[in-house]
Amino acid sequence: MLDPLVKTIDVPCNAKTAFDTFIGGMAGWWPLDRFTVSAMAGTPAKTIRVDARRGGEITEIGGTGEEVLWGVIDEYDPPQALGLSFHIPRPGDVVQDRSHLRLRFLPMGDDETRVELTQTNWEAFGDMASDVRGGYDGGWSMILDGAFKPACGG
Repeated sequence: MLDPLVKTIDVPCNAKTAFDTFIGGMAGWWPLDRFTVSAMAGTPAKTIRVDARRGGEITEIGGTGEEVLWGVIDEYDPPQALGLSFHIPRPGDVVQDRSHLRLRFLPMGDDETRVELTQTNWEAFGDMASDVRGGYDGGWSMILDGAFKPACGG
């Protein structure tokens, strides 16, 4: 059993803005040219469609219009917490199961929020679990610091 992957970042905005930016504004800040199925296949994705509600889906719209489900929101508690099944597969992979992603948005003052991201259920990836976890470990660091934090104003 692999340990949960935990990432923490402080962003320069209140918890409501951080929550809304992360899920509702994802299409505006997510690096579509790098961390998408379409980008892995050689073409940046067009956008990400997010149905920001419990039971809502996060879907990539690829460079040629194909759609790939990334996950389904199972916890939607703005502005404190967000949970979802989650996986960005490699091109051509058939997704059997997904990891679980949970984010907590912890106010640190009027204009600062600590975001704690925890990703679990690595067993869903079978023999590839360790490799998949390693990919997300590096990916989340780049995504949170390089894209999400600036989208929050930092």
